[in-house]
Amino acid sequence: MEYAILGGGILGLTAALRLAQRGERVVVYERERVAGGLAAGFRLGDAWLEKYYHHLFRSDKAIQSLIAELGLGPKLCWPRPRTVTLWGGKTYQLDSPQTVLLFPPLNPVERLRMATVLAFLKLMPASPLEGKRTAAWIRRWMGEGPYRVVWEPLLRGKFGARKEEIALPWFWARVHDRSTELGYLRGGFQALYERLVERICDLGGEVLLGTTVSRVATSPNGRLVVITDRGEHAFDRVVSTLPPRLTCRLVPELPDEYRARYDWGEAYGAHCLILALDRPLTNAYWTNINDPGYPFLALVEHTNYMPPEDYDGRRLVYLGNYRPMNDPLFRMSKEEVLDEFLPHLERLNPAFSRDWILESWMFAAPYAQPIVTTEYREHIPPFETPVRGLYEASMFQIYPHDRGQNYSVALADKVVKMLVGSS
Repeated sequence: MEYAILGGGILGLTAALRLAQRGERVVVYERERVAGGLAAGFRLGDAWLEKYYHHLFRSDKAIQSLIAELGLGPKLCWPRPRTVTLWGGKTYQLDSPQTVLLFPPLNPVERLRMATVLAFLKLMPASPLEGKRTAAWIRRWMGEGPYRVVWEPLLRGKFGARKEEIALPWFWARVHDRSTELGYLRGGFQALYERLVERICDLGGEVLLGTTVSRVATSPNGRLVVITDRGEHAFDRVVSTLPPRLTCRLVPELPDEYRARYDWGEAYGAHCLILALDRPLTNAYWTNINDPGYPFLALVEHTNYMPPEDYDGRRLVYLGNYRPMNDPLFRMSKEEVLDEFLPHLERLNPAFSRDWILESWMFAAPYAQPIVTTEYREHIPPFETPVRGLYEASMFQIYPHDRGQNYSVALADKVVKMLVGSS
């Protein structure tokens, strides 16, 4: 069979690899000029750096298996970096059961209560939590203190005005599978995406980068035609790894009933300002910004995790945000964002000066953070759509997780098994 894969992120590339390994003819269409989708990187000396910070957890078995299969296992390392929380102008380590029990902004009873509830979430499945909302549940079981100091600022930073609506299984997923050791591919995850492209092509497939799909339509003989800015081609099956909303735009034949149910909900965009500094800014990898008044929700100092020698001695800092798609941040120039963000770095490190900056980059992506409300589960599309031969497989189907390379790899394996079984 001939397959088209829409989207060259890790989900699309893994699905293409599995199909090619089974002898199917497969073509991947990716709008960007590098593979990897939202997880793609950019060149920084001899290494790659992700546009949006990434790491793995010990429980991420599917992607670890793929990395080993592709011969990249020796590049995977597992440091134990520090994660801290900024509260009241000070940072406190908060990344393990021990640090929860010693967290100074909470009193001993609040610490014990929070640690107990987190342990409970680690041990239990997600299903009993369906229909409940994160904010109300945390206030009830952890108490007002932990909610006010730790969780409310994080929910507000990620979901803004929608913070009270977020489904509890989403929060469970953020707690359940986490590990203190974090995995990273030395030299950047881009090596994984490049190796996937190489292996797909070795097996007779194609990966068409820099190619924009404008429409998918059924031909008179029943095949699906993918229309792009580089021409068109007919396929037996098309697998869209794009968000359901984008799939609906590309496929006018999808019926109104399908659109009403699955072209639904809201997702915020991701925004990252990356700075290359000539010296360290903080002593932590990840800083959750729980103090009010900051224009970014997290500061991720990548070179407090990976050696700065990998990046010619540069110290790399991400300033990350999730915002509604109409937020003014997405219309600002890099210089305007620098002018807004940099004064706040002096609040974190009074010695900081703008002349520490060697280089800077800015990236933004739509539909990066789904708003996972209690209704979300009812609007997850099945793999098979009403259009014959068209399938949907995207990160919107990895609930209660909302994104993650590991879950994308597992989903790709699952959809390919379904496709091959239905051939």
